[in-house]
Amino acid sequence: MVKMEQQQPNPEKKESKGTDGLSAYSRYSTIAIQMVVIILVTSLGGVKLDQRFGTDPVLTVILSLLGVAAALWLVIKEAIRTK
Repeated sequence: MVKMEQQQPNPEKKESKGTDGLSAYSRYSTIAIQMVVIILVTSLGGVKLDQRFGTDPVLTVILSLLGVAAALWLVIKEAIRTK
């Protein structure tokens, strides 16, 4: 008969009850929502300013690109913070 060794719990290993995964999901979904909101607000602001001043796509393109840059800056800042 083969005797099976019992494994002792490792006190250094943290037991996760699913909170780590939920925390990461919450953090990343918040970042995604913030990115979408930033890009939409800047793009719609550009459209409204173009309508007001009569500059067809100029301000929309400029503000959209600034929105994308701001969203990327947010992601990079968050990635550095969580390191």
